[in-house]
Amino acid sequence: MSISWSSIEGAIELGLLYALMALGVYITFRILDFPDLTVDGSFTTGGAIAAVMISNDFSPWLACLAAMGGGMLAGICTGLLHTKGKINGLLSGILMMIALYSINLRILGGAPNKSIMGMDSPFSGEHVMVIIIIVVLLFKIMLDLFMKTDIGLALRATGDNKRMIRSFGANTDVTTIVGVSLSNGLVALSGAFIAQQAGFADITMGIGMIVIGLASVIIGEAILGARTVFWATLAAVVGSIIYRIVVAIALEVPWFDTSDMKLITAVIVIIALVFPSMRRSMKQKKLARRRMQELMQSTGQRATKGGM
Repeated sequence: MSISWSSIEGAIELGLLYALMALGVYITFRILDFPDLTVDGSFTTGGAIAAVMISNDFSPWLACLAAMGGGMLAGICTGLLHTKGKINGLLSGILMMIALYSINLRILGGAPNKSIMGMDSPFSGEHVMVIIIIVVLLFKIMLDLFMKTDIGLALRATGDNKRMIRSFGANTDVTTIVGVSLSNGLVALSGAFIAQQAGFADITMGIGMIVIGLASVIIGEAILGARTVFWATLAAVVGSIIYRIVVAIALEVPWFDTSDMKLITAVIVIIALVFPSMRRSMKQKKLARRRMQELMQSTGQRATKGGM
């Protein structure tokens, strides 16, 4: 088995494009503690809006902004279902994901996919990687700064202890809606970039995105940790890149096929979930053994002195 540099480079590029989606999942999964399955639908929404606008001669960057707006709107609907409709968070996301399937088909004009191959996009130039890195870093820094504002701090506090932050007079319904909306905006933006990079938007392109986003966040945190917001968002970006590199390497294994992507994803997530807990358990056992040895040595020394 051998993997070329071009495959690694392609994986890094894809990882950076999916990093925006991972940042969105980080907001709901880690900050808000909200099980948002809207992601699978809003990712396609972003791709569909971008593809339709670009095919109608709109600027690709304007199409990206519109895609982000569409994702934020979907997030607002999910947030309203949960906070005002009093529907369980998981069910709110599932309902919105189902609704978005029909909405996305409407956006795509009733067709299951829309090609934008050969049309103008940020990926038609020579410095694609540089543009992607700048865009991802820009949104990462903006998210870091947002989390330090009053609404950002309220958002983090809502995820930590909703009852406490409510007792301080903060409106947790608003912070939840803002968080879910921002999350799906980033997810849709990622979908818009992926559609432009692939040259088409497809109605099924969002299936399984929530699992990939969770895998990216968990892998990143297992490697870099999440001591502060800066490290947590950086971990989401790095985790997304590592996930794509691992997938690229796995697909080079002779008996793996592209149809095994879901299986590879599930195995990566399982390893990312199990490995940190195994490492903690091993550390605790090692610490316990060392303390036991120190205790036995101390007891032995006292017994020796007593005998003298």
